[in-house]
Amino acid sequence: MLFGPGGAGKGTVAARLVAEDPRLWLSRSWTTRERRPGEPEDAYVFVDRSTFEARAAAGGFLEWAEFLGHLYGTPVADPVPGRDVLLEIDLQGARQVRHLRPDATLILLLPPSPAVQAERLRARGDDEAHIARRLAEGAAEERSGRAIADAVVVNGTVAQATAEVAGILADHRTGTA
Repeated sequence: MLFGPGGAGKGTVAARLVAEDPRLWLSRSWTTRERRPGEPEDAYVFVDRSTFEARAAAGGFLEWAEFLGHLYGTPVADPVPGRDVLLEIDLQGARQVRHLRPDATLILLLPPSPAVQAERLRARGDDEAHIARRLAEGAAEERSGRAIADAVVVNGTVAQATAEVAGILADHRTGTA
């Protein structure tokens, strides 16, 4: 599972991992936030709050949380034989998954600096007020995330971060981690 603050590059690294490793299956999260300009329609399952809350009440999420006024959740999925599920979630979700699935591999993905994090958030269309809130939250998320992570990867470049995460997953699959 990849988790970390906004702007760490979780989506980019997760997409690359899935493209390079046929044994990985990426779970698509649900959210109540609006789709960002230029964001692919399949980045999330975009729903209204009442639809999300009904799914949550029915036990339809492995984990879910509210972050900066929006709900995000990972749907319960049937296991796919021979494939590992890759989750791309935030710190709150990582805590829930750690509690429910202590055997899960939690990898904290971090941006190399707050300045790079801010630039990545700008590039995806976030406004300055949202970026400021994300940066403030990001510092706290890093501190707490390090406490529950099995590994920490700093995403300096997509290729380097993807290779590091792939190596961690390989080690866990073979039992050498």
